Amino acid sequence: MQTLSAPIANPSAPTFDTTIHRRRTRPVQVGKITIGGGHPVVVQSMINEDTLDIDGSVAGIRRLHEVGCEIIRVTVPSMAHAKALAEIKQKLIATYQDVPLVADVHHNGVKIALEVAKHIEKVRINPGLYVFEKPKSDRTEYTPTEFAEIGEKIRETLSPLVISLRDQGKALRIGVNHGSIGERMLFTYGDTPEGMVQSALEFIRICESLDFRNIVISLKAARVPVMIAAYRLMVKRMDELGMDYPLHLGVTEAGDGEYGRIKSTAGIATLLADGIGDTIRVSLTEAPEKEIPVCYSILQALGLRKTMVEYVACPSCGRTLFNLEEVLHKVREATNHLTGLDIAVMGCIVNGLGEMADADYGYVGKQAGYISLYRGREEIKKVPEDQGVVELINLIKADGKWVEPS
Repeated sequence: MQTLSAPIANPSAPTFDTTIHRRRTRPVQVGKITIGGGHPVVVQSMINEDTLDIDGSVAGIRRLHEVGCEIIRVTVPSMAHAKALAEIKQKLIATYQDVPLVADVHHNGVKIALEVAKHIEKVRINPGLYVFEKPKSDRTEYTPTEFAEIGEKIRETLSPLVISLRDQGKALRIGVNHGSIGERMLFTYGDTPEGMVQSALEFIRICESLDFRNIVISLKAARVPVMIAAYRLMVKRMDELGMDYPLHLGVTEAGDGEYGRIKSTAGIATLLADGIGDTIRVSLTEAPEKEIPVCYSILQALGLRKTMVEYVACPSCGRTLFNLEEVLHKVREATNHLTGLDIAVMGCIVNGLGEMADADYGYVGKQAGYISLYRGREEIKKVPEDQGVVELINLIKADGKWVEPS
């Protein structure tokens, strides 16, 4: 019987760089978390409790933070909500810990934004809503004068907030949404990624004129192709203008279930693979805590963050010597609390060694009724199938890489 072994790499063969090279961006501090500047991609989400519900909001923030969410957004639709943020922040610190918060301000929220800036680390504004332009049914164009007048009004209302954030060392997210581009941008650039980019650039220029650059940009859309095009165009324009602001990625209103996850992944992962993106949110119509595993799975799959075990498993075929789906489930249940390991579960030896060559540990069906356990490319022991999972754990323990589940 022929013995199969792992292939030996030819040292003279050409090599390919498979690392994602992230776009260089300036670091933006949000409390104890840094976005951009080469730091790991940050995971965000948003509570769905009413901010006036102090206890409910604190509990929602804590639930998100405990499952790995690093920055948490709350909605602030009124001055009463803005003042409630002060109590939420104080109660968090007193009963849990200081969690970086973002206040979401919409619809002529100048006074609201100034109030929340006193209490939290970051304010998010939407250029299409921050200074609301009442549509005119008979309008056919914006004259240059009208365009400039609204631009000046935006400057007047935005400047106090920018100065407040600048002087406090806090951050601003300029969050453009495809569904709420301002009317004059729509008339000038159309319902296009260009209109989204120009909306962001107008606000960026006002910030820069006031010597404020602690800015994060987002250009979200419900349609993945629009979202991808907007972010790519934003990067192109920023590169042309010498800007290096970090980007917050997301597909807004992605929905729920499997399709919501696939839709979010299609947009976010495509850009991350291009090196674009410094912080992400997966927006699901579900409990906010369910967004966090999706975020970390995207980052792990791209090699941008390692927060869980990476499982390598073949899809199973007629050569498989055990119930692969069942065994993978058992291995995962026993080891999914670990971090930083790659574990391969392979149904047969034909592809096993080659496909699992980069894994730390291998669990391979090499002979009917037995499991071969590997450390890297080296076969360590052969054990009866019913002892496979226990012996895998013992091997990990022997290498000093095991921690007991909490």
